[in-house]
Amino acid sequence: MTSSPPPLPQDDAHLWLEDIDGAKPLDWARAQNARTVQAYARSPAFDALQQGILEVLDANDRIPMVRKIGARFYNFWRDQAHPKGLWRRTTLDEYRKPLPAWETVLDLDALAAADGENWVWHGADCLEPDYRRCLISLSRGGADADVVREFDLQTKQFVEGGFSLPEAKNHVGWKDIDHLYVATDFGPGSMTSSSYPRIVKQWQRGTPLESAVAVYEGLHEDMSVSAYRDNTPGFERDFVTRQIDFYESETWLRGADGRLVKIDVPDDSNTDITREWMLIEPREDWTVAGRTYASGSLLAAKFDDYMAGRRELTVLFEPDDTTALDDHSWTRHHLILNVMHDVVNRLEVLTPPSNGSGEWARVSLGGAPALSTIAAGGIDEDENDDYFLTVSGFLQPTTLYIGTIGQGEPQVLKDSPAFFDASRYRVSQHFTTSKDARACPTSRSPPRT
Repeated sequence: MTSSPPPLPQDDAHLWLEDIDGAKPLDWARAQNARTVQAYARSPAFDALQQGILEVLDANDRIPMVRKIGARFYNFWRDQAHPKGLWRRTTLDEYRKPLPAWETVLDLDALAAADGENWVWHGADCLEPDYRRCLISLSRGGADADVVREFDLQTKQFVEGGFSLPEAKNHVGWKDIDHLYVATDFGPGSMTSSSYPRIVKQWQRGTPLESAVAVYEGLHEDMSVSAYRDNTPGFERDFVTRQIDFYESETWLRGADGRLVKIDVPDDSNTDITREWMLIEPREDWTVAGRTYASGSLLAAKFDDYMAGRRELTVLFEPDDTTALDDHSWTRHHLILNVMHDVVNRLEVLTPPSNGSGEWARVSLGGAPALSTIAAGGIDEDENDDYFLTVSGFLQPTTLYIGTIGQGEPQVLKDSPAFFDASRYRVSQHFTTSKDARACPTSRSPPRT
């Protein structure tokens, strides 16, 4: 259980700053911003720095990173001509070309002009497995709060009479084509002390929001609550999450009858439920079924077995003094681990046993240059074992590779422009001993000799 924060002293001379939307605090913030601009943004050096950053951000040959939605690959693109952005799509074959042909799905600059609003893109949640309808979130001027509007990917239009939420700090997700899970501002008492939703409801298409049925209510002292459905074919499940604070949460499995069953893991752990597997990453040492698992480990269990009370956990990763888990990602049949060893990334591929029990196979995922910052993620965990590999180095501009697990080295798909001549340099890693006698790795790029 977490304790509530101590009350603010009423004699605090700065208590008026707590009114985050008040005119006086906002005017004060604008005045401080003006002082900062005057002190630091009124010089030739700042102008040169700003122009250099804009050159990189507006470069037309930078990599357009994509996300697969259905059969096509989507990108949200900003440049000098489209400062608010274009949501656009293409095919994989077209994306492989140096200059892909893009189909515009939504022009945010045009929408903002038509609506008379300073819209900022907050993302899209598209309903599996058809991927035709999406919930698009738009923020006024970049605020935390946003409006939500239903969008049709086939017609490329907002759905007339479709789901729509007014501006609030919304948490919204599809249950099915006719139902949403909605956590929003339902009126007095419905928000937490952190100003996020305290109540999540199930909302049926064609009915007023006021008639939505309550699913779960958190505490006023919580951070927020939300609910979502995993529509993975054959593994459809509904979940409710209570976010207690930044590092602690509780998650329940919601049955067809609305009954909630808590997933019995430590509140400070991260969990990932994919198909038949549940991955658990405890933030503190965790003792369960007579065994203690180290903080920062990655543990695997069969989800249905775990919910039935069995506590058979497989250790997929265990940290040590020089190694930590950075990230993980599923493909259809494999799990990619991104491990940091002496502050250098390395990738491993783990494969669950075919019979559901026994050892997980483990091999290295090659193809990335040494001493680089690398990340790999499955492209479509429901469909195949393809993955994107992103590499950035001291001497190598960001490069995007594509590969398929078990089918050789990944191939370069896109690369960023180089802004300096790297041929004169090399990268090496060295270790030095700190005052507390610990070896600390360092990286540097001295001139080539």
